[in-house]
Amino acid sequence: MSGAGEVTTSIRTIRVVAAVVEDDGRYLITQRRPTAVLPMMWEFPGGKVEQGETDAEALDRELLHRLGVRIQVGKLISFVTHPYEHYVVDLFLYECRIVNGALEPRAVTAFEWATSAEFDRYPFTPADEASMTKLLGVK
Repeated sequence: MSGAGEVTTSIRTIRVVAAVVEDDGRYLITQRRPTAVLPMMWEFPGGKVEQGETDAEALDRELLHRLGVRIQVGKLISFVTHPYEHYVVDLFLYECRIVNGALEPRAVTAFEWATSAEFDRYPFTPADEASMTKLLGVK
């Protein structure tokens, strides 16, 4: 039984996957569009997992849509949960490699290859920031 005036809220959890694509010590990062949530911030490329989709299917779809490349998804590297004001993001980072296509900024503002030492030059989304903390020093 609820007391008078008691408000129960259910915060939505969103499953998000991101690709850690490494090439010679540099990592592929992308900049969000100006119209996106967290505009112009940087992140590892990826996106939301849709209903009925596996993490690997979501990653392949998102990288094709955002960057025009197909990927092979490897092992899970890290997982973080990050609460935002209106929802919670469960972010799963996977080791990935590009298997087909040429990178182009289709549904992102830009992409860069950056070393972990250069990450502090880029304003990352809070969830990606938490993931990077786990990643640093991991070879």
